[in-house]
Amino acid sequence: MNKFQVFVLLILISFKSFACLNGETKILKSGAYVYIDYKGLVPRGHRFFSGDFPRIIKELDSLYKKTNNIDYLSDKGYVLIVQEKYAEAENLYLSIEKIKPNRYSTASNLGTLYELIGENQKAYDWIKKSIEINPESHNGSEWLHLKILEAKIKNLSDVSGQFLIGTNFGMKGIPQSKLSKQEIENLAKSVYYQVNERMSFIKPKDKVISILLFELGNLVELKGEHENALQIYRTAREYGFDGDLIAARMINTTESKTNYFERKTWELTGKINALRKSKDGVDLDYVNQIETGLIILSVVSAILLIALIVLYIKWKNLKDFVLLNDSKTHN
Repeated sequence: MNKFQVFVLLILISFKSFACLNGETKILKSGAYVYIDYKGLVPRGHRFFSGDFPRIIKELDSLYKKTNNIDYLSDKGYVLIVQEKYAEAENLYLSIEKIKPNRYSTASNLGTLYELIGENQKAYDWIKKSIEINPESHNGSEWLHLKILEAKIKNLSDVSGQFLIGTNFGMKGIPQSKLSKQEIENLAKSVYYQVNERMSFIKPKDKVISILLFELGNLVELKGEHENALQIYRTAREYGFDGDLIAARMINTTESKTNYFERKTWELTGKINALRKSKDGVDLDYVNQIETGLIILSVVSAILLIALIVLYIKWKNLKDFVLLNDSKTHN
């Protein structure tokens, strides 16, 4: 193993959760790309190719005139929604429903459209219809879409993760669950899908999105993806989720990540010691490479430890500040 290979290996170990593309892709009937998402369970919203939309719409209109294929019109409606041309998209989909009723894409996109303009009951009815047409749509996550709309229709001021996803992860610093690994995996994918869709259209702050992000962070932490969980917790705070519980979860997640690097450091130390004891066939260059890797891991662990301390101090100072202001208010 040469030095470059060791360097690449260490980068992969240290930053295994670094975002990359080649996640879910939206390709229209015409072959045009609307977005390409990042891989993994860290939601960032869709990366829309908005600059191509005027050309794409002209192309879809032209193809519909040539073929009379309703899919081209439906795709045009989707692009209009992304462009926030809601009235035009609504008229188009209602026309499609008259021409060819009970299409899944019509029901689903009308549901999304009505939700974006705040007509939540209409949104609920259309999403429910889309599930009846295709229960496995959107990775089987549309049950959560209905729960989100239900919370909006009921105007729940105390909406919780328990209400939205049907479970909770306790009140301790480390999330706890009786769900199986497969159940955690499936629920994480459903929550990711729904929250990623919403982040594509809704910017901070938003209560429902913040709660879903917090619960997704808990699920991803239970999967052992500490770096990804920390990123999701941070985004949850950007969307408005706050309090002692998320601060404690972030501290524990950072600590878990630090422990991971400590384990890797000890593993490399063991390899070095074993190689030094074995005189026969020892590649000294390989030993030096491992020592270099050990140094890098030690530095990364130290940085993470410092970050953990800073996070704890900030959380404690914020808590003290809130308590101080509360006492002044009561006095």
